[in-house]
Amino acid sequence: MATAQHPPITFADLLWPARGASRPLRALLLALLGSALLTISAKVEVPFYPVPMTMQTLVVLLLGMAFGARLAAATVLLYLAEGAAGLPVFAGTPEKGIGIAYMMGPTGGYLMGFVLAAAIAGWLTARRQDWCAVVLAVVAGTVAAFVPGVLWLAYLIGFEQSIAHGLLPFVWSELFKGATAVAAGVAGAALIQKRLRDRP
Repeated sequence: MATAQHPPITFADLLWPARGASRPLRALLLALLGSALLTISAKVEVPFYPVPMTMQTLVVLLLGMAFGARLAAATVLLYLAEGAAGLPVFAGTPEKGIGIAYMMGPTGGYLMGFVLAAAIAGWLTARRQDWCAVVLAVVAGTVAAFVPGVLWLAYLIGFEQSIAHGLLPFVWSELFKGATAVAAGVAGAALIQKRLRDRP
């Protein structure tokens, strides 16, 4: 747990401590790496029931827990900026369109929700490194990703249709990804706790 003696620490801090003038370069490199991981996760479809799943929400949650709120949110914003600029970084691009036009389509709300999900997951786990905080971060982050997505879809096609097509088909896959994120987050939290205990 973060205290006055031990300020919030992330898994990225554990692996690559930030020092002085290197902090901006470190943040930039991590953001670029994170945006690349988001692109890969959007392009890879995994067979699942009842619909194939991508790994984007899993990567968003892991980035939040690994980077902390500010850097994780900035990483997702960089990813969205790359997509807005016309780079084919989103799922289904360029086949289903690119740029702002794609972002205003059915998946636009989920993309915005990713920013909230990363920030919430990062904020919660940077302050408490225990399994309870990890579970809360995963649940709250997943909800934060889906609420804007479902609401935007409801604006486009109606609320009942948005639930039927934008939420229910993904329940099982999100439970699977959530469990995976919890397992990874708990392991990372244990390493952080060990590091804190070993500090003088």
